[in-house]
Amino acid sequence: MPSGYGSDIQDVEQLRATAVAVAQQVGDFVLRMRAQGAWQVQTKTSDTDVVTAADTAAERLARRLLGQWRPGEHVLGEEEGGAGSPAHGLCWVVDPIDGTVNYLYGLPWYAVSVAVQRDGQSLAAAVGQPAAGRLWSAARGCGADCDGVALRVSGATHLELSLIGTGFSYRSERRARQAAMVACMLPRIRDVRRAGSAALDLCSVASGWLDGYVEHGLHSWDWAAGSLIAAEAGAVVRLPKDGSDLLLAAAPGIMDSLAELLAECGADAV
Repeated sequence: MPSGYGSDIQDVEQLRATAVAVAQQVGDFVLRMRAQGAWQVQTKTSDTDVVTAADTAAERLARRLLGQWRPGEHVLGEEEGGAGSPAHGLCWVVDPIDGTVNYLYGLPWYAVSVAVQRDGQSLAAAVGQPAAGRLWSAARGCGADCDGVALRVSGATHLELSLIGTGFSYRSERRARQAAMVACMLPRIRDVRRAGSAALDLCSVASGWLDGYVEHGLHSWDWAAGSLIAAEAGAVVRLPKDGSDLLLAAAPGIMDSLAELLAECGADAV
């Protein structure tokens, strides 16, 4: 356990239990909201970047639960903001519905993402997929699992045989550059998948369903939970930093070649 990130394994496992409990309760809630037709929709960064009444109500539920179980700790959420990376103490990072467009259309690939960080580093995490009844979780130094089954990334070693996940911005000018990057990548890999939830894409890397995942422009609530789950399952994860907003996660056997390909395809300019 790295110094300053919990005194022992029990600490991070307790944090994981809290993240799991929040993800489960919020997941049950968003399922009920969808069944009730919670379709009041607003937009954020563009006309295609939507938020539903369920998103805001689910985040408020997560905040209430954390206020009861972890009183006094900071919460950063996609819909209502909050304190990110406080100078002292823990910060819970919540995305109440990651994949809102999928949720809106009735596609099952959406998630509830809950992580707890100190100094910007995730200590414990849970990602629930309510429509499928799955739940991934991890605690730093303790591994990752899905519904109690330990996870391990794929053994991919050849980029040309690798399946890579990605996502696209809601801003049309950046989406055009991302499409050009993917067009450059396609002849050099097995194929690309774009599912619509960063949290679930990262969990797919952890589960070995994807060999790698790359996306630009994500916020901390998109990756705080999934990146820890992927890393604890053995993925190499490169988080956005130093002015770059690129997130990259991959099986160790293809990480270097995938990073080289992205550089050739202009990932830094996307």
